[in-house]
Amino acid sequence: MLGKGIIQGMVETARNFAGSYVSGDRLVTVQYPEERLAQIEAARNFPFLVYDGEDWQQGLRCVACQICEKECPPKCIYIIKDVTKKPDHTGKLQFQPKVFDIDISVCMSCQICVEVCPFDAIKMDVEYELSTADRFGQLLLRKSDLARPNAYYHRIHPTEATAVDAHLATERAKAAAKSKPDSKPAA
Repeated sequence: MLGKGIIQGMVETARNFAGSYVSGDRLVTVQYPEERLAQIEAARNFPFLVYDGEDWQQGLRCVACQICEKECPPKCIYIIKDVTKKPDHTGKLQFQPKVFDIDISVCMSCQICVEVCPFDAIKMDVEYELSTADRFGQLLLRKSDLARPNAYYHRIHPTEATAVDAHLATERAKAAAKSKPDSKPAA
């Protein structure tokens, strides 16, 4: 029969059209901003810096290795390494970034900075409501704007954050075991 495919397509379209008014799970319109969909864990927007402990300046995981700056395709990350080591949240002396800026007007949210970071210091945020009336004020995010606690990371990416914390704990345990001198009794 000529036109059988067209008729089948029109029947399917009519079924979807009618079903969208009847079935609640098929409604696609959300009355934003009064209603909001729950964020999915795999969502990503712009990078942020994770810190451990209470003080964001001491607890930053970033040691200013500048790998993310070198690997960033649009070159939107700008880092200046501090010349002196400062104590982190555990008291260990670490290098920290003196300046860590991300120009979000250039960032393409590719997540390459997250993938190359050996210290799990930079992660992708899910915040999407970034509009502002100020054209120039919010496009360059500084270190203080980018710093988020580990608890925030656990809230937005719970599965990934748990795996990262477990990995970091095993690395710390390995480092502690290496630094311990052998305590075998002398014979």
